Amino acid sequence: MKCIPAIDLFEGSVVRLYKGDYEQVTRYPKRPREYAQRLLDAGLDTLHVVDLNAARGDETDNERIVTELAGIEGLDVQVGGGVRNEERLTRMLEAGASRVVIGSVAVNEPERVAEWMNIFGPERIVPALDVRFNDAGEPEALVQGWQEGSKLSLWELLDIYRPAGMQYLLCTDVERDGTMDGPNLDLYREVLERIDEVELQASGGVSSMHDLRDLKTADVPAVIIGKAWLDARLDLEELQRFA
Repeated sequence: MKCIPAIDLFEGSVVRLYKGDYEQVTRYPKRPREYAQRLLDAGLDTLHVVDLNAARGDETDNERIVTELAGIEGLDVQVGGGVRNEERLTRMLEAGASRVVIGSVAVNEPERVAEWMNIFGPERIVPALDVRFNDAGEPEALVQGWQEGSKLSLWELLDIYRPAGMQYLLCTDVERDGTMDGPNLDLYREVLERIDEVELQASGGVSSMHDLRDLKTADVPAVIIGKAWLDARLDLEELQRFA
């Protein structure tokens, strides 16, 4: 199982949100590049980066930092946040991003993102289908930096992306994100039953090696790790050995 540490950027700083709430922000003291170097020093080579300002549609843009990180030799950078058009997608790829994560547009305009897969290659595009369970118990896909529901279920969207040749899927249970309460194993098992040929990147709630072992037992191919490594609950060298 691949372990992918993550940093979220907000107003130029590394932060984490609690359950996607912009009013509950934890700020971290080091510069983004310092966190990237820590990964490389530990023997890891992939970093997941989210521009929270761009995701919310703010004027503040962290693109300069993203470009700097993507330019670090030996670092595989997966970038997301605010990619709503082909121009920004192209800029991220030209800046050196290995893959670009598409959030709101992947929910609102799945046919458009499927066309981007055809143009740029499905190996360069990662639909991010982030969910919150609604009153009916269905995983509803969220948009606008997790601020709005789409009224579309995760399952409906998978039915569109699977025949489009999707190679990667990032799926976050927003109710687990930043909580350290453990991943939603039932959700990921059901996703894998439907799209076992796709590299699923599970996200949300991972806080311990026990969580990682549970995900591995569930045959989850990859996991995004945010707060747990930033708060040093998970050691990078230990993650490298596990991966």
